[in-house]
Amino acid sequence: MRTRNREPQTLGEGTLDRMARILAARNIDPAAVAALADEPEPFSPLDALSAGMPPRYQAAVADHPQVLAWVRDVAEAAVAPSPGARRQVTTGPSLLMAGVVGAGKTHQAYGAVRRLVQSGVGVRWRATTAADLYADLRPRPGVDSERELAAVSRCPLLIIDDLGAAKASEWVEEVTYRLINRRYNHMLPTLITTNLAIKDLRAYLGDRVTSRLAQMTTRVEFEPVDRRRHRAAA
Repeated sequence: MRTRNREPQTLGEGTLDRMARILAARNIDPAAVAALADEPEPFSPLDALSAGMPPRYQAAVADHPQVLAWVRDVAEAAVAPSPGARRQVTTGPSLLMAGVVGAGKTHQAYGAVRRLVQSGVGVRWRATTAADLYADLRPRPGVDSERELAAVSRCPLLIIDDLGAAKASEWVEEVTYRLINRRYNHMLPTLITTNLAIKDLRAYLGDRVTSRLAQMTTRVEFEPVDRRRHRAAA
């Protein structure tokens, strides 16, 4: 499909006169209307970020010391694409957040992204569960799975939630290896959550993936407390 560039259209004098007469007939000051049109809508980068987050995590706050240290490191590594431009997340360290179901890992991951935006850097990011990731990448008619894998692999900041929750298979191991290896090679910051112990993760993903994860991530151990159940019981 071809796209055509159209020149900006201007209003003719006749149209402007008719608009002025309509406003005058309704006792509306044209200057007030112009002032409202020129006033920008208050929409901050944090507002834009929250709009793209699941409602449950739109107010997530990162407060784990290792997660906050990760935020500082990634923010310090951000680079401006041109002089005077806003610094953007490009490369940086990764985190592997491990703990029982409901320990708060996903909350901390989304909170970390919010904290990055609050620090003033630009962030292009994606978030997915491992199960949804494999569903999106599974070959099927009408879908370019390789293109989708390349897009996820290149994303400057990626959240992979619940790694190890999907059913293990040779295909899952291969796709995970290709994704992690690309992000490992390009030093792209990645936030990974898992309920598995490291030995179980190795059995699930194989030595090639776990070796790269061991080198590219800092492991963050969460307290063995299901906060969801704790809050429900309170």
